[in-house]
Amino acid sequence: MQTKKTLHFSTMQVKDLLHQKIVKHYDEVKTWFNKKNQDLTFPFYSSFDLRDSSIKISPVDANLFPAGFNNICEVDRENAIPICKDYLQVHFPNIQNIILLAEEHTKNPFYWDNIYSLKTLLEKSGNFSVFVCVPGKNIRKNTVLMTARGYSIEVFLLKHKINQTQLIISNNDFSVDYHLNLSIPITPPISAGWNMRRKHSFFKEYNILATEFADLINIEPELLTIKTKRFTEFQSNDPKCLKRLKEEVDLFLSELEIVYKSTLYKKGGQKPFIFLKNNAGTYGLGMTTINSSTDIESWNYKIKKKMKATKGGGTVTELIIQEGIDSDLKQEGVVAEPVIYFIGAHLAGGFLRTHKEKGTRDNLNSPGAVYRTLCVSDLEIEVEGKPMENVYGWIAYLGVLASAKELQSLNSKDTEK
Repeated sequence: MQTKKTLHFSTMQVKDLLHQKIVKHYDEVKTWFNKKNQDLTFPFYSSFDLRDSSIKISPVDANLFPAGFNNICEVDRENAIPICKDYLQVHFPNIQNIILLAEEHTKNPFYWDNIYSLKTLLEKSGNFSVFVCVPGKNIRKNTVLMTARGYSIEVFLLKHKINQTQLIISNNDFSVDYHLNLSIPITPPISAGWNMRRKHSFFKEYNILATEFADLINIEPELLTIKTKRFTEFQSNDPKCLKRLKEEVDLFLSELEIVYKSTLYKKGGQKPFIFLKNNAGTYGLGMTTINSSTDIESWNYKIKKKMKATKGGGTVTELIIQEGIDSDLKQEGVVAEPVIYFIGAHLAGGFLRTHKEKGTRDNLNSPGAVYRTLCVSDLEIEVEGKPMENVYGWIAYLGVLASAKELQSLNSKDTEK
């Protein structure tokens, strides 16, 4: 019978504890991850937003169509080239031409910096011709767009290049269902888009893996897991729905209170709070912070509108009620959160998202965010001297495993139809 793992907090942050445990159990950790990788197919890329509250570290979002490659440090971008090359050679050998499918709802020059960085990465990874394309719903003709760094990108309609290529790499998250009927491979698959995917599925897989990992390195699983519950049939203007939501939030907070009063949390002094999030969305839309269920009673028109809208003009119909994690990580005195990038199952980069106008419980993925350097590749080099990169890298590894298992489940359901 295993004994209960108990942590006694002093001045040690969980990040430091996890670093010590991972270094101590490094061989077991590597073996465990390699075993978990077997029989899983990983999408071309993914990214994970992490939160570090000093007493808990966990992903709070998983993106299978990540933007932000322009924010990755130069070292990581160079190290990503052979990773990208290996992925394409293994999964898509003998290709010559690639479509990089972009979003078309935005002319944000920083997004197009991301596309320029991705296009450059792909071109350096092999002797490929890379065409930047859009589905053609909002952008109706071939055009040239400028990036924030002053580069120009020629953007084609998908239909003009589809017959010239052997692979599509999508940076379009399919919040809009374009009803694409494709005869060539696409990665990540359309089934990973927000027209089909739901956040609660990822967090279910992640919590299972995080619990196993915690047992492996002999820590409390609550240091890594993030309590998440699905809320269906949401309507922001329906009083009956909001009453039902209030009841669910009350129950959720009372369950968190029990955990937070345990030995694990009581020395941390935190009070639980909740993030309500769109169960199928991105860009920080359809999200708000809840400290008490009475917050829902005081929702004004602006908040109700925020909780209704999605990217592409859709409507929020499902939420997740999620344990809030404070972001106690600071960079030059400003609140920060790590964002970690993968190509396939390999670390490909990262950065710190900071926001001088936001607090520890706010959503940092909002206008005004500033991105600071966090290089995470090649962690086996001097890992003892890199606790932040080491810990955030391995927590993100749990995330990429969870994403692969989530996709496996989505593909199984799609096959059954």
